[in-house]
Amino acid sequence: MTHSITTRGLYLAAAFAIAMTNFTNCSDKEAAGYIGQSDIAVEDGKMTPEVMLSLGRLSDPQLSPDGKTILYGVSYTSVPDNRSCRNLFLVNADGTCRRQLTREGSSISCARWTEGGRSIMYIQKGQLLKATVRGLGGNSPKLVKKTVISDIPAGISEFKLSPDGSRIMFVSTVKGAVSTPADSDPALDKATAYKTDDLMYRHWDHWVTEVPHTFIASLDKPVNTESSIDILAGENEIYELPTEPFSGIEQLDWSPDGRFIAYSCRKKTGRQYAFSTDTEIYIYNVGSGECKVIPMGGGYDTDPVWSPDGSRIAWISMERDGYEADKTRLMMADVNHVNDGMPEILNIRDLTADFKYNAAGPVWSSDGKWIYFNALSEGLQAIYKTDGQDIVRITGEDKWYDFNSPFAIVETEDGTELLASWCSMDFPNELVRIKENDGSCESITTENDHILSQVAPHKTEARMVRTVDGKDMLTWVVYPPEFDSTKVYPSILICLGGPQGTLSQGWSYRWNYRLMSAQGYVVVLPNRRGTTAFGQEWTEQISGDYPGLNMQDYLAAARELKAEPYIGKMAACGASYGGYSVYYLAGIHQDVFDCFIAHAGIFDEKYMYYETEEMWFPNWDNGGLEEYSYTPGQTGPAGDGKTFGGIRQGGSPWSDNPKAVRHYANSPAARVTEWHTPILCIHGAMDFRIPYDQGMAAFNAARMMGVPSRLIVFPDENHWILKPQNALYWHREYFSWLDQWCR
Repeated sequence: MTHSITTRGLYLAAAFAIAMTNFTNCSDKEAAGYIGQSDIAVEDGKMTPEVMLSLGRLSDPQLSPDGKTILYGVSYTSVPDNRSCRNLFLVNADGTCRRQLTREGSSISCARWTEGGRSIMYIQKGQLLKATVRGLGGNSPKLVKKTVISDIPAGISEFKLSPDGSRIMFVSTVKGAVSTPADSDPALDKATAYKTDDLMYRHWDHWVTEVPHTFIASLDKPVNTESSIDILAGENEIYELPTEPFSGIEQLDWSPDGRFIAYSCRKKTGRQYAFSTDTEIYIYNVGSGECKVIPMGGGYDTDPVWSPDGSRIAWISMERDGYEADKTRLMMADVNHVNDGMPEILNIRDLTADFKYNAAGPVWSSDGKWIYFNALSEGLQAIYKTDGQDIVRITGEDKWYDFNSPFAIVETEDGTELLASWCSMDFPNELVRIKENDGSCESITTENDHILSQVAPHKTEARMVRTVDGKDMLTWVVYPPEFDSTKVYPSILICLGGPQGTLSQGWSYRWNYRLMSAQGYVVVLPNRRGTTAFGQEWTEQISGDYPGLNMQDYLAAARELKAEPYIGKMAACGASYGGYSVYYLAGIHQDVFDCFIAHAGIFDEKYMYYETEEMWFPNWDNGGLEEYSYTPGQTGPAGDGKTFGGIRQGGSPWSDNPKAVRHYANSPAARVTEWHTPILCIHGAMDFRIPYDQGMAAFNAARMMGVPSRLIVFPDENHWILKPQNALYWHREYFSWLDQWCR
């Protein structure tokens, strides 16, 4: 069976305007629509939303084959144009000689070195292009002989070159399970309706009219529909590869000899898909199209990476189906290549069985001896390595940064160096060089120093708060610039989303703690029950206990900080599960908090269960945790409402599981008669994870209780606020509400 690639409207106007011809691009000239580095002046050293949105956003670094040059992208934002544009930059691996490679008016993504570093391939306007790099080592490099080499009607979002550079695999889309009137009658092209017969008909922020598939094509001829092979050909057409909504090309990896592709996929549909997190790792034979699974039979299996010699494969694995916050284990298996047939997978083992934390982002050393990975550990994201026996921490506990896994590992006369990215609450993503022998760090890029150097510095403190059951909880406290303990400051307590996650040293453009402190607020960040950097017991306690200990953790942190003479009024603010926390605290806090802000929060757990799209999430976290036995793949009797595909629906509103019964009885909506504190409710109308009527219901309840309240709905945003002008408005309203009730 061959799956046809759909036509995505986004690309129709632009994708084919350039024919398959060669032309020269003078990169030193700015194209129409180009957005460059901001020259904003910071007044009085105060960081503002406008200052934050002016920062460049660095991503996707790629080391050249000779190890001398790093290619990366930076997105700059124009608030007046309400858009961002990403262009390419080069910097020497030692951090010298930063230079700009492109000045295009439409974004460039997924840039990769090819032909030994003489050329690059990249995506622009949904198509694959190739260009020669002229003057690579000089101060004014250019892209010349720019050639469009693909003609894919649905467009290409990402790609990965084969090891020898002769082929690519690329991500496009095919028809999904949801149909429109025009699918059955082209004359109804102006009719607007979606039709489905099963669950998962919408995902995150879109109706599932299309799903991603990954294709393979040879580069010795034009890349088009006819020359491309669908990796999922012959299987269910509505499987996703990569898995939605956030996975990308990192979920597929070429074997070193280019004969096989390892990939992660959840081969389920409809109701079974909605209740399961069971992705598996598959091995695909590029020549024959054969496919076999690495049998794990549990939860998420993701991020497969081949060893340099192809004799082993590593990946990240969760054990339990239906649970997104299970421990992420670093797995490895031996691969026995049998002539030209499918390889045998042998000796599957957990390399982190005795490791307390979650592993992520595996990367092999060039000799195949070590696997490097990152892990959130006691509130910081660090880099580790393992040889299958020992686990060694590379970045020290004294370094208050979040490090991502290395994108390159370089051997020098002085030892091994890791090239990676890092950030903190003080600065967004930058590139860094780490010396493995002592963990010392040197900046490679400082894309935003010209702006951040104008911003007044501030102090961050790591504080241990004693919980109601006598445990120590790491709580970051971010103080305003020029903090004076003899003065009184308003404060913000941040309620974390997730509910599983971590308040670490990460940088966010939506919830930016440096920005909050710059407005004169003391920002309090408790790593309450459910956070993921303190061991699995701390993480798992929150499941089935939303109204319990984690709420007391927030109150413990709030009361301890409010006991300080320099803390005046305090707000509680949060998004997603953090919004649930705000709505719940509004009914139990008495007078601890002086105002609330909930973004995309869960207000009524019962209707959240009925409305959301990924059913495994509320099914597990609402109390479906009791032990039970089942035969994998079994289906409960029609209409019994208890099991499906081996997943017991123990967290449903109709469950008799005591944890679920308690959970629904203590939904925030059940406590609105206790609400008396001003509250701002914000939601995106395209949010299908927590639908926006949850925010409307909370606001309506507040108004009916006579509570000062405000509702803001963004019709064109999802769970996040992404468009520049919407983001600026969000921040202005956020601080306006805080100033009104906390100053």
